[in-house]
Amino acid sequence: MTLENFWFILIAVLFVGYFVLEGFDFGVGMLLPFLGRRDHPDGDKRRRLIINTIGPVWDGNEVWLITAGGALFAAFGGWYATMFSGFYIPLFLILLALIVRVCAIEWRGKISDPKWRAWCDVGIGIGSWVPAILWGVAFANILRGVPIEMDGPNHVYTGGFWNLLNPYALLGGITTAVVFATHGAIFIALKTKGAMRDDAARAAAGLSVLTLVIAGSFLLWTQLAYGKDWTWAITAVAALGAVSMVAAAFARREGVAFVANCVAIAGTVALLFGALFPNVMVSSTDEAFNLTIENTSSSHYTLVIMTWTAVIMTPVVIAYQAWTYWVFRKRLSVEDVPDAPAGLPMSDAVPASAAAPAAPAGSAAARDGGDGDSGSDTLGS
Repeated sequence: MTLENFWFILIAVLFVGYFVLEGFDFGVGMLLPFLGRRDHPDGDKRRRLIINTIGPVWDGNEVWLITAGGALFAAFGGWYATMFSGFYIPLFLILLALIVRVCAIEWRGKISDPKWRAWCDVGIGIGSWVPAILWGVAFANILRGVPIEMDGPNHVYTGGFWNLLNPYALLGGITTAVVFATHGAIFIALKTKGAMRDDAARAAAGLSVLTLVIAGSFLLWTQLAYGKDWTWAITAVAALGAVSMVAAAFARREGVAFVANCVAIAGTVALLFGALFPNVMVSSTDEAFNLTIENTSSSHYTLVIMTWTAVIMTPVVIAYQAWTYWVFRKRLSVEDVPDAPAGLPMSDAVPASAAAPAAPAGSAAARDGGDGDSGSDTLGS
């Protein structure tokens, strides 16, 4: 096996890890307004419970994307440059949505105000739905082919944003959205107990059928249009994982359903990369303009240094993340969520200078410190 082949496989593995782990994070955010509906008597506590299921791990899961992007940049610079310039708008929207999601999750509990929390929930939803759809659109286009031509020694994307919105890519976007939503429902059922677990299990069972139909259609289209003889085996594994996930979801066996859906996701990503190999991006203009692992790879010396780094550090990262999941393996319930939301009241979060004009110098109000309320910076329980 050449180093170019090794790094192509490793990048595929990194994206498998990202979609498996970040996939249920997206799904949890996508289902937040449905499983944590506001008209429920415990609506706010249910929402806080749902967010707490991914609280200890969601930011660590994003490390897989950072690592995959860094590996792509270092190992296949031409692939990185062409993809990030050609897919600039969708990748920018993904990045923007992820930033919004980070801010919404991190800041939601800082202020104890219903409107503040409602807007943060909107941010979590946007930051979950947008990447869940656009990742499928992006990877489907990489395999299907986009307009690429040569400008001297460089590969240049010559299409526009609308070239990316074709039937196959749109089906890819719908597929990743429903798969991640199902993944999130299964994860919530796996991490909770009581009424929340029951509601999440029912949602997982319903979504699993939709996922089987849509994802099965995408798998079959991919294999028939772009697959190779040997990728039929990968397609079969992915299909078996999807069918097993549906059966386990209806049987209320969340652990089995989660593992089976992980297999289905891994199989789908493996099919996309397997069908793509040895290309890394396909030109719909002329096959001569295809980007391959050979014409986009870095120097041999660079790949050697990267390989030693990956061999040493990757097991450490995997071990640390596995330990994190083990530590936070306990199921949660609504009863575990405190009645009083943590965070400052909105009145204390807004500076006094912004809330009211300053009192004249020398007045009684100025001497007493405004309206006499010193406020509090103590967080709620």
